[in-house]
Amino acid sequence: GHYISVDTSYEGEKAVLSSPELYSEEWSCIRLIYQIAVSPEASSDPARLNLYLRQEGESFDRLLWSAEEPSDSWLIASLDLKNNTKKYKIVLEGEMGQDKSTSIAVFEIKITPGYCIECDFEENHLCGFVNRWNPNVNWFVGGGNIRNSQSILPKDHTLNSEMGHYMYVDSVYVKHFQEVAQLISPKTTTPMSGCLSFYYQLKQESSIVFTVYLKDTSGFYEEIWKTDSALSAEWMLAEVDFNAPYPMEVIFEVAFNSAKGGYVALDDISFSPIYCSNQTGMRTSFNPAKAGCNFEEDLCNFYQDHKDGPGWSRVKVKRNVYRAGDHTTGFGYYLLANTKFTSQPGYIGRLYGPTLPGNLQFCLRFYYALYGFFKMTGTLAVYIFEENHVVQEKIWSVLDSPKGVWTQAEISFKKPMPCKVVFVSWCKSFWDCGLVALDDISLQLGSCQATDVLLPNPGECTFEKDECMFIQKRRGRGSWHRRRGPTPTSYTGPKGDHTTGVGYYMYIEASNMVYGQRAYLVSRSLRGTTGKQCLTFFYHMYGAGTGLLSVYLKKEGDDEEIPLWRRTGEQSISWLRGLIEYESDRNYQIIFEAIRGVSIRSDTAIDDILFQAGPCLEVEEIQLSSGYPDSLNEIEY
Repeated sequence: GHYISVDTSYEGEKAVLSSPELYSEEWSCIRLIYQIAVSPEASSDPARLNLYLRQEGESFDRLLWSAEEPSDSWLIASLDLKNNTKKYKIVLEGEMGQDKSTSIAVFEIKITPGYCIECDFEENHLCGFVNRWNPNVNWFVGGGNIRNSQSILPKDHTLNSEMGHYMYVDSVYVKHFQEVAQLISPKTTTPMSGCLSFYYQLKQESSIVFTVYLKDTSGFYEEIWKTDSALSAEWMLAEVDFNAPYPMEVIFEVAFNSAKGGYVALDDISFSPIYCSNQTGMRTSFNPAKAGCNFEEDLCNFYQDHKDGPGWSRVKVKRNVYRAGDHTTGFGYYLLANTKFTSQPGYIGRLYGPTLPGNLQFCLRFYYALYGFFKMTGTLAVYIFEENHVVQEKIWSVLDSPKGVWTQAEISFKKPMPCKVVFVSWCKSFWDCGLVALDDISLQLGSCQATDVLLPNPGECTFEKDECMFIQKRRGRGSWHRRRGPTPTSYTGPKGDHTTGVGYYMYIEASNMVYGQRAYLVSRSLRGTTGKQCLTFFYHMYGAGTGLLSVYLKKEGDDEEIPLWRRTGEQSISWLRGLIEYESDRNYQIIFEAIRGVSIRSDTAIDDILFQAGPCLEVEEIQLSSGYPDSLNEIEY
């Protein structure tokens, strides 16, 4: 047969292969058979194969899948594509990396209606199901009227004929007690829940255990089904409720006790988005957004126990150059413990989160900042309370962190029983008490490591790895630099980035520039779309000599740049959120321009840029004040 491969004669360029315009209202599955072959020397810059979804009306392609694992045989990738009313294209992108002898090839790409987890085993790629090899017992393909095959059954279930195929496992070669054969499904790539069904036959002379498990990315197994019948000479239908809020594999496992065990056959795995028992009332799916809060309006679903006294207060800081504001926007609300009302010695403040269902993997992220402590350790801790409130487990506590910087913490946990997350701040004696600030609590399903592996948001740039979709217009003295930690000059620039507090941001180094010199950060050409777009970003303008920060829109074919947004002079010691609504039906570029101010205390920084389709849902708080009011350092309660 034929395959298509990346031409290696172009250096450093990406090879792009794009599908025709596609449209599928129902859920479908993309199967890609590919291979990345490399020479034995390991390269620091490996070749990659990326697959993007390009949706109508979106300026950015969404990365669905990426691979760089070299292999000496063809591999199969299965990706679920949710039902959608928009037209789309599939775009394959090959990146060669350094190694000239690498080859990236694609043998087949196929989009079929249905779910990737479904299979009738009639095609030779077996829908991406794989047998976990074992020296003695393995799953084989049966049927297809092959004379020499160990075709145990006369007929498969799909076609009900000798020509059809199924999977089977046989005890003939069992050598040890409890030999196990596993058939592993492709990993789910999109959250799904409903009813998983399959047909099986089981013939046993001594006990066989046939079990179905779910396995998540951190390696937890959860049993979801087990055979109860001793014998079935006919194809039996099995149905089981299935819930995969994050990537999971389904494992069909057969355990034998002796060589005279018998066999198990499997066919026609299918999935329906409605639970088998149809008692959807029992299983209301949990919405993790309800367990987060940015404290802008209220405490959301968090609460305090009044026995403790009011440990945490919701506060807001006016924009100023001494005390940092909140993490969400720089203008908004956050929680503060150990404030002037409560710092009596031996005080404890507990903030309880809403009840979380058991047996799910969670990733908790939040931002905290500490001020005025001599010893940081133990000033803020996170506990898990199981519902009976008997068991409390400490899962995180602050060790040491830069003072006054919003720092991100992330914790993965999974508990068998329903539980609550509790934030605890305490101070032993009056002299130890400082201030603990908390903001932007969020909860996601899946472990934090797995959610990192999840693909980046299209149109988002945090500058953690590189400059993403941005390029410098002119390198040299007037340029933007990528940096982590504080800037070299005191009394100007951020102490840390906005993304995690310890990551990267872009800034201009005023001491290398002259008054009025400009630095440009320009996006690559973005696809024009009809309708409004929203650009969110964070900017940091602290320093007595701060100059100008402006954002421009430049449409393809136009010479002029349209000004969208501008700030002049020192704004705050905090990262502030900027929001811009704009539209462009032609391809366009977004330009960030910083102009150095009168002194070296003019380091201007930006971070966490996000492009979103549709109008902005909030408005930016614009406080046009040049001088600072007298009540600069006040906290509003």
